[in-house]
Amino acid sequence: MRLILVRHGDAYAGLHGTIGGRRGCAGLTDLGRRQAAALGDHLAESGHLRPDVLVASVIPRAVETATIIAPALGFGDGEVAQDCDLCEVHTGEADGLDWAEWSARYGPLDMEAEPDRVFAPGGDSWNSFNERVRATMQRLAVEHVDGTVVAVCHAGVIQASVRTVFDIPHPGTGARLQPTNTGLTEWDHDPVIDRWTLRTFNDTRHLERLAGT
Repeated sequence: MRLILVRHGDAYAGLHGTIGGRRGCAGLTDLGRRQAAALGDHLAESGHLRPDVLVASVIPRAVETATIIAPALGFGDGEVAQDCDLCEVHTGEADGLDWAEWSARYGPLDMEAEPDRVFAPGGDSWNSFNERVRATMQRLAVEHVDGTVVAVCHAGVIQASVRTVFDIPHPGTGARLQPTNTGLTEWDHDPVIDRWTLRTFNDTRHLERLAGT
């Protein structure tokens, strides 16, 4: 099984303003749409990806990115599947709140330092998020044993894929991986030995065409 994780394009959601879960996400910025279009052009020109499945998280910035690249991958309108398990950390009741309001209501939170504390009621903890990503990768590997899946998701999901597959201890060294908007990270899964192989991390060659624009 071949699994390509794609981070969404530049989006309005971030660590300032509104918490961008499914309700609070305002989608891609103009830059984000250009990044996704550049990725689509690159995929169409190279022709090296012909996935069996194109799936996105249910958060608008991921859905919008997947919709933009879909024609380049041979998918038409309405053929982008959605899977909530590919979402960034579930923010629960905090979805759509201003970050300052979230902090005032629930108190400051360092998820790595308090790995069992949820982001907000109904949301993920650090541990539950990492477990969700691990389980999702395994589920996709079982469901698409001989297939290729392109999954448009989030930086946190890509980071968690590396943490969980390589069983990086917690807490770690403080070093981090930082996927770029629309960067591609490719995994292979061998079902015989149940082993993942990381083929590429954060391939952003397509963004070179945006230089100077």
